[in-house]
Amino acid sequence: MSAEEKIEIHRGLKGVYFERSGTTFIDGKAGELRYRGYSIHDLAQHSSFEETACLLLYGELPTAAELAAFDGKLKAARRLPPEILAIIETVKQSHPMDVLRTAVSALAGFTPDAHDNSVAATRDKGIRLAAQVPMIVAAHDALRNGRTVPEPDMTLSHAANFLWMITGRKPSPQAAQLMDRDLILHAEHGSNASSFTARVVIGTEANLHAAVTAAIAALSGPAHGGAAEDVMRMAQEIGEPERAAAYVKARRAAGEAVTGFGHRVYRTEDPRARHMRDGVDMLSREMGEPKWFAILQAVVDAMKPYARFGVNVNVDFYSGVIYYLNGIAPDLFVPIFAVGRVPGWTVQCLEQLQNNILIRPLTLYDGPSAREYLPISQR
Repeated sequence: MSAEEKIEIHRGLKGVYFERSGTTFIDGKAGELRYRGYSIHDLAQHSSFEETACLLLYGELPTAAELAAFDGKLKAARRLPPEILAIIETVKQSHPMDVLRTAVSALAGFTPDAHDNSVAATRDKGIRLAAQVPMIVAAHDALRNGRTVPEPDMTLSHAANFLWMITGRKPSPQAAQLMDRDLILHAEHGSNASSFTARVVIGTEANLHAAVTAAIAALSGPAHGGAAEDVMRMAQEIGEPERAAAYVKARRAAGEAVTGFGHRVYRTEDPRARHMRDGVDMLSREMGEPKWFAILQAVVDAMKPYARFGVNVNVDFYSGVIYYLNGIAPDLFVPIFAVGRVPGWTVQCLEQLQNNILIRPLTLYDGPSAREYLPISQR
């Protein structure tokens, strides 16, 4: 490297565009999010997870017939091979994200077209994984608690069936709709850590199962997927709305972040948050536990002075309380993120494969200058 050559380091690849994408538009300053050109607000209010997943994977909103066919493919894949259930049983004492990663990796061995990276095969594998990932999460939760693995209900939607298999109760229409909305909001979000990981892996011409396995591993890190679980823990620690202001003040005085606030991309409120906020309000009243929503809103009020610095509420601030009110164990909060994100990971892989190039950034060496090797006898 010449002395005149100027090297600029973008730590964490912040602000670096490494590829084009026709899937997700994000304007962090305006707080805008679109899937395939459609506002997240319209999709959250009017769409379903099945329809949104179809939009992401095929590029257009489906007709009624196309949506029915897509839903049929999802439902047909609501089964796990007995061998996968045996693997889950073997590692059932592990964290749910470790179990999910292991089971998805093993599924490649039971997928005839696992190594077919054509568009059609990759898309079909993504659809099957979108159905199988919630089955893995539900099967593990049953086995680790000594229950029989539940049978999926083919009359229920994707979100409602997942709630049924996790809780053992048929969800109310409101609870099912809220879970459906949560999955829509988490379905895709550009080049986040797990999606970028999936692109790196598929870019080596590995298969979709390998890419999704790696994406799950990236998501398991608390800096990426852990906010929902942390927010519920925070709400329980605060205990009452009246204590929220003091909690926030103490955290800020200690130089500590308040979980659920701030985002790597958004400088204003996360556009997905409002839909979860309304849902928490509704569900907490339905479940007879309105204090959780009151605590969250008290934290939001206490954090308002920091909004001018770009520290605003994000989508996961509300998600954890929704899961908690549905009786879902806290260590399943991040796996639920994965349940929603499979279509997003798949479409990121499809885009990478369409004009593939090995992703290989550089690091700037700042170690010792050239030096002479000495044999061990002379050291």
